[in-house]
Amino acid sequence: MIELLPAPARWDQEYDVIVLGSGAGGLVAATVAAIGGARTLVLEKSEMFGGGAAISGGVVWIPNHADMAALGIDDSREKAALYLRKVLGNRARWDLIDAYLDTAPEMMAFMHANTALKLVPRPVGPDYYSEEEGATPGGRMLDPAIYDGRRLGGLFDKLRKPLPTFLLFGGMMVGKYDVDMLLKSYRSAKAFRHAATMVGRYVRDRLTLYRRGTRLALGNALAGRLLESAVTAGVTLWSEADADAVFRAADGRIAGLSIARNGVARHIRAHSGVVLATGGFPGNATMMSAHLPFPDLHHSMAPADNRGDGITIGLAAGGRLDIINRDNAFWTPVSVMQNTDGTLLKCPHLITDRSKPGLIAVNRIGRRFVNEATSYHDFVAAMHREHEQVPTIPAILICDSRFIRKYGLGLVRPGPTRLARFVRSGYLTRANDIAALAKALDIPAGVLEETIAAANEAAKTGIDVEFGKGSTGYNRYLGDTDHKPNPCLGPIARAPFYAVKVYPGDIGTSLGLRTDAHAHVLDERDEAIPGLFACGNDMNSVMAGTYPSGGITLGPAMTFGYAVGREMWASEASVDIAEKS
Repeated sequence: MIELLPAPARWDQEYDVIVLGSGAGGLVAATVAAIGGARTLVLEKSEMFGGGAAISGGVVWIPNHADMAALGIDDSREKAALYLRKVLGNRARWDLIDAYLDTAPEMMAFMHANTALKLVPRPVGPDYYSEEEGATPGGRMLDPAIYDGRRLGGLFDKLRKPLPTFLLFGGMMVGKYDVDMLLKSYRSAKAFRHAATMVGRYVRDRLTLYRRGTRLALGNALAGRLLESAVTAGVTLWSEADADAVFRAADGRIAGLSIARNGVARHIRAHSGVVLATGGFPGNATMMSAHLPFPDLHHSMAPADNRGDGITIGLAAGGRLDIINRDNAFWTPVSVMQNTDGTLLKCPHLITDRSKPGLIAVNRIGRRFVNEATSYHDFVAAMHREHEQVPTIPAILICDSRFIRKYGLGLVRPGPTRLARFVRSGYLTRANDIAALAKALDIPAGVLEETIAAANEAAKTGIDVEFGKGSTGYNRYLGDTDHKPNPCLGPIARAPFYAVKVYPGDIGTSLGLRTDAHAHVLDERDEAIPGLFACGNDMNSVMAGTYPSGGITLGPAMTFGYAVGREMWASEASVDIAEKS
């Protein structure tokens, strides 16, 4: 229970800015504030820094940035606004959307010029509703550049580790390009050199006693770059620091926090403001049950430490939730394997398998219910809708032996992977014919055989008349471009056949505190609470619980974190907003 208390007569320590949480939004806010001269403290509840950003794919969505022209992509603020208007409809808060579209390119330019952050745009990477007006075929999604974790020195061991599904050999990070090179390493000299260099670097890291590889990709690279930036800017970083009270001054301003750390309580003053960036509430079972459908069947991929502390502080201080969202979390289908020690290993089915040719998803009566190549968010939304009528949780992904060797399936890597342990654990169901597979899954055999026969016929024609798999640019981008006539449709015909169960899951919650366009937390009268700010998943989703493209969580988190940091500046005299890189 977090209390709102009067400010104490004496403070143990004083800063200009206190940031709760060390994910992307929090670290950007802290770094920018410190660059402007503010004495800044970041408080992280867990042992590790990086928050949800460190275990994410690391993609950031920024329309109309300065690098677009060099890519030859036609984009504009107006085009991005049109796209969001089409996708969000009347749920959008246009004060927030306008602030985001205006500020995101500025944030990117500033961070490139003044910090270790480096984002690389994808020349090809469609918005998720690629056929809508205003969508672009690439450029808006940016990836963090590969990062050398050794630059963090002793802080490297304090950077939250990536998900096991992002690692090879137990500790080597791989991004999408790396995976492509590994799969082609025996067919291409360029790919072989890339793979050999990457593996050689990992071997050297382990021989020099690093606990994992120091070549960081994806969200770990993003978090590493932001952590280095914070340290360079002079930000003070505390881990294992738990807020248990928020203080309000006599004039109504939020004045600081009570922190428990190493068994010692400290009253810490924030002269300019407190920033809530604790990553939402995916680790809070009570809040998840209150705000998510089918919570007992749900598996979150977000850090369990994200228990809604920032939102709880905001509510205690007089703030409120912004109840406008279509969905209150950012969905992903998740498969789950129980290890021999009883622990659960979870895998988000984001982009690597569902879109590929030769896979279908069925409900518990053996019928398809969705375009399998749709976004991970919309896939789970379809599961929820279908489950209200027909048992669909868990849904079942089905493929054949050719598919699983070529593309993998969830935790199963592509290539000559030994599958026995996945079958023994119950993660994979395997059978020599469709009828036997249906029996093992407790699905009507005749229905499943009919469904697969229809899918195989669609694979021949290249047209999925039922759900349109492979009919959009986004679908085809994630398919197999070498497969014809449709990169997302292929036969399920070569025994043995395989299935994996997937459950609704999330990569973070979208329901958060109501703020204004400057990230000030608002009270019941829609007035700003002085000295209190929110960004990231503590702030309600700018996208109102929709998922228009990759990076629409990290993009707004960093953009509004930047806006908060700018507001905290003591002086702007020595800071260059223009991009210098």
